[in-house]
Amino acid sequence: MSKEKDNNFEANLKKLEGIVDKLESGEIALEESVKLYEEGMKIKKLCDKKLKDIEMQIKKIKIEDNKVVKEDL
Repeated sequence: MSKEKDNNFEANLKKLEGIVDKLESGEIALEESVKLYEEGMKIKKLCDKKLKDIEMQIKKIKIEDNKVVKEDL
């Protein structure tokens, strides 16, 4: 995966949903299922990392004197 794709949460989530749909369909061979599962786990890891990064950004936002202030990461 390219670095740009790694950072596109929505595209990765959509791809992961497609993989889940294929796996749940039961219409693919065992070997293909294993490949899709491995790819899905890689995408899941990327999505988890992106969510943790965003969570850290949100935690750095605070309110001071009725103004929202974002601290540098």
